[in-house]
Amino acid sequence: MTVIDARKGNQWFRTYRRDGRVRARLVCFPHAGGTATLFHHWPGRVPVDVEVLATQYPGRQERFAEPCIEDMSELADRITDALGPQVTGERQLPLVLFGHSLGSAVAYEVACRLDERHGIVPDRVIVSGRGAPHTERGGTLHALDDDRLIASARRLGDLASSVYDDPDLRPLLLPSLRSDFRLIESYRPQDPAPLRAPITAVGGDRDPGCQVAELESWSALTTGGFESRIFPGDHFYLVPVEAELLAFIAGRL
Repeated sequence: MTVIDARKGNQWFRTYRRDGRVRARLVCFPHAGGTATLFHHWPGRVPVDVEVLATQYPGRQERFAEPCIEDMSELADRITDALGPQVTGERQLPLVLFGHSLGSAVAYEVACRLDERHGIVPDRVIVSGRGAPHTERGGTLHALDDDRLIASARRLGDLASSVYDDPDLRPLLLPSLRSDFRLIESYRPQDPAPLRAPITAVGGDRDPGCQVAELESWSALTTGGFESRIFPGDHFYLVPVEAELLAFIAGRL
C-alpha cells in the first residue's frame, strides 16, 4: 500500500492508495477532538482500488502548531479548496464522503460546496452519529472546565479516553477537543439545502448523543435517496464493528 505523507503533499489529508489503478475515492472526516488516525485501518478493509483520504483538521498531531478552526464555514471552505484539485481533474472518479459526529456536518458542508463551486455531486454522503444540520441545538459544553469537558466527552463512549488522564498529554489534546466542541455548538445553519447526493445515515443503537430518530432526520436533506443502518454500540460503535461497517460501506462505493 502506498501512503502519501500529508506533510509532503496536501496537509489536509492522509492519503492511502493500494498499488494499481484507483477506481473510487472515500474521503473521511473525524469527530470532535478526533484525528485522521481514526481511519488508519480503513484502507485495508475497502476494495483494493479505492483510495482513502483521511482528513486531518488543524491543531493536532502533525498539524499541532496550526491554530484550530472554530467556524464551520471556514473549515468547510478550506477543506473544499484542498479537495478540489483532486476531484476536478480530467478523470473524475466516483466520490464518497464519510463523516462521524462532527464529521457528519463537515461532510454535508463540503458536499454542498463541491456542488455549488465545481458542479460535483458526490456519489454518496455517509453520515454517522449525528442528526442533520436543521436539528442542531447548540450547546455550552465547550465552556466547561477541563474535568467536566472530559467527563462530557466520555459519556458518549470510551475511545482511548485514558489519554486525558496523562498529565503530559492532557494539555496537548484538550485545546483541539474544546475548539471542536465550540465549532459544532456554534453551528446553527438556517434552512440548510438538500443535497443532490444520496445520503446514508449510520449509527450505534446505544449512542447517548444521537438517537435513531435523529439519524432519520437526514432524509429531509437529500433529493437523491436516503437509507439508514443501525449497528450495535455507543457513539464510537464504528471502532468495535469496523469490519462490518466497512463491508457495508464497500457495498456503496
